[in-house]
Amino acid sequence: MTVQRTSLFTKYEIKSKNLQNRFAVAPMTRVSANKDGSANQRMAQYYQRFATGGFSLVITEGVYTDDMFSQGYKCQPGLSNASQAKSWQQVVDSVHSHSGMIFAQLMHAGALSQHNKYVNHTAGPSSVQPLGQQLAFYYGNGPYPTPRALTESDISTVIDGFVESAVRAINIAGFEIHGANGYLLDQFMTEQTNRRHDKWGGSLQNRIALTFEVCKKVREALGEQIPLGVRISQGKVNDYAHKWAGGEKDAEIIFGTLAQAGVDYIHVTEYEAWKPAFPDSKSSLIALAKRYAPDVTIIGNGALHEPGKAELVMNDGADIIALGKAALSNADLPIKWQNGQSINPINTDMLNPIADLKDYELTL
Repeated sequence: MTVQRTSLFTKYEIKSKNLQNRFAVAPMTRVSANKDGSANQRMAQYYQRFATGGFSLVITEGVYTDDMFSQGYKCQPGLSNASQAKSWQQVVDSVHSHSGMIFAQLMHAGALSQHNKYVNHTAGPSSVQPLGQQLAFYYGNGPYPTPRALTESDISTVIDGFVESAVRAINIAGFEIHGANGYLLDQFMTEQTNRRHDKWGGSLQNRIALTFEVCKKVREALGEQIPLGVRISQGKVNDYAHKWAGGEKDAEIIFGTLAQAGVDYIHVTEYEAWKPAFPDSKSSLIALAKRYAPDVTIIGNGALHEPGKAELVMNDGADIIALGKAALSNADLPIKWQNGQSINPINTDMLNPIADLKDYELTL
């Protein structure tokens, strides 16, 4: 295989952070933190591999933000207190020591929480039982419980959690707000899970207001020098086939609103990122993001482990490509592509029976 995709190997800048190429590691839950939510040396070794392997940007697994309803999984890392924040320094140093950049993904699981050491029930925008079954490889079992609806006071706590966790971890190079994949902010954005009749429900403009508010408040707290992004998807971990009901009109509202919130990048994830976003559209979701947020960096994610597919989404408007499972199987994928080497097939065995870190994932 010969890869002559020079755009993938050009430098890029997000705010004042310089990336040596256009390769990022997508956030992937690995349920390998300490039980108290602190990061550990195994995680530092795991993330370091990607920087050693040529990825310029590493986006962490989703990190929970408060000591109320945000935790989603057993052995998920957090940034809900000073001790957890301090524990991330070893991870940051391990990536920076190999010229990589690391951004933390800030996540609130909401109604999709499968484990929470702080409370014994879940909460979401409305008291609606989520579709599907809990994820077994993240220690889940059976259907999701029906959450209670968040109060206005709870929502204030949610917003404060995102803000305070970012400020608490100011040593990390940048932050990504998790507004995708069916977690809390996505639950608010989705009509089926948000049946509220207050300012947070009803129209799409109201339903995306919480994501807007979180991004805006984190932006204000961090200032203008630290990169801030948001992840957006149509599909969810419990509903892969979900599509926005309003099609391109919804995309215009969502991406336009996020651009107004002051984010530096939008991380668009689809099952197959190069394909049309809607049955009646020829445009991918990445192309729509670039159309309606033209001044914002776009990261594209979704089965882009073939150079031709990666190049398609770059042509659609992606500035950076993010790789998930392919990166797990090829921590040195950028180096392999640049040298014209074949990559290893995607190995999903490492995610079974539990998607925790395996010993062979800690060395290249």
